[in-house]
Amino acid sequence: MLTILPLAPYINRFMPIVQLGQWHIDLFLSILIAFLFTRILLWIFKPLIIPAFVLMVGVLVFNSLTGRYSFTNVLNDYQGVVQGNWGTRDSKQVDILSLYPRKVESYVDKTVRGIREKATYNDSTVRNFAVAHSLEHFDEYWPKYGKIVRYLSLFKHIRQNFKYVNDSQRDEYFATPMETIKNGLGGDCDDHSILMASCLQAIGARTRIVLIRGHAYPELYCGNQEDFETLKQAIVLLFNNPPVKELYYHEMKGEYWINLDYSARHPGGRYLNDKVYALIEL
Repeated sequence: MLTILPLAPYINRFMPIVQLGQWHIDLFLSILIAFLFTRILLWIFKPLIIPAFVLMVGVLVFNSLTGRYSFTNVLNDYQGVVQGNWGTRDSKQVDILSLYPRKVESYVDKTVRGIREKATYNDSTVRNFAVAHSLEHFDEYWPKYGKIVRYLSLFKHIRQNFKYVNDSQRDEYFATPMETIKNGLGGDCDDHSILMASCLQAIGARTRIVLIRGHAYPELYCGNQEDFETLKQAIVLLFNNPPVKELYYHEMKGEYWINLDYSARHPGGRYLNDKVYALIEL
């Protein structure tokens, strides 16, 4: 037994991993091989068993002095097989993707999550701001265009009063619409997108935020082609100084979305680029 105990884990170092279901049995096989080897030695060279034990101990002592396989390794190997087969066999490994997803997020994932967390329309500050400024412009066209004039009035107010302010060079900060309203409509492109999309939702619109290379902008859902033609007519009529010559929008499966970026003076302004990374519908 004194020979088998240190010999088996040493043999195991040179064996491939052998697994039977959930059990790792390569060390058990090593113990069996060591046992058979020792029994053969005992049968053939019974007088040499004690010298063999002394030799094994001597090798381990030498290895301890030279930093190789030693008594500590023998103990660790046995501890490992006990812990692996009984202590943790039924325990689930810690999953970094489920417990700590933010540690493996890409820049796009982090941006999408940040925008979703901060965009909200069911706050009284956002609702009151949206209602007040949806009545500020184009009210005389309500009988003709209905709710469209509320959306366009709100766009016009935010677009005219929003002032661009950079985030810090180290960190990307996503402001809630309440923060942007309270600080006087200042922020960067994602703050503008969150504000515009949230305020429009507060008065019944459907919105989303488009994340492109180096920029983000909000889009308003227009409906089907007939609804979109009505919105186009309203934009051309109400934003006619200077005249609207082109409108930019996205269409997919009969659904129309129009650009509400602050980079244009009217809805449907030119896209800064077409490298779309994410569509974030709120």
